[in-house]
Amino acid sequence: MNVLETDYWCLLLPQEWSAEQEDEVVTIVDSDDVGELSLTTLCKQTGPIEDDELLAMARQESPEISDWKPVTVGAFTGVQGRFTEEGAYVREWLVAAQNVLVVMTYFCDEENAEMDDAAVDEILNTLVVGDGGAPAPGEQ
Repeated sequence: MNVLETDYWCLLLPQEWSAEQEDEVVTIVDSDDVGELSLTTLCKQTGPIEDDELLAMARQESPEISDWKPVTVGAFTGVQGRFTEEGAYVREWLVAAQNVLVVMTYFCDEENAEMDDAAVDEILNTLVVGDGGAPAPGEQ
């Protein structure tokens, strides 16, 4: 396993998966190029991200998902959903820890739907807050 680390979060990446960062987006792919997982990090300036804010953002970001479900991904909590559209299978998560929001999208061809689901879940379950993440009490 390799450690993939940003200022705000880190996770463990199996050897067969690779990552690259462009601007604020980290893109992770497996060696078979079946699908792609992208992670974008946002930080709230003051106070923690509340559950109702998270759900409102999710609904606005992805109106095609009508059934957002609660999820815990490593040290982060939030919502997840999935849909298929124009031959693509898409899973989305909006998760937060204190003031750090991570928006994650996995997509692949619809014919490969759910092929990488278990591997992606395993990777995301290693997600923890990084050194530059949630501020200590009193620093907000």
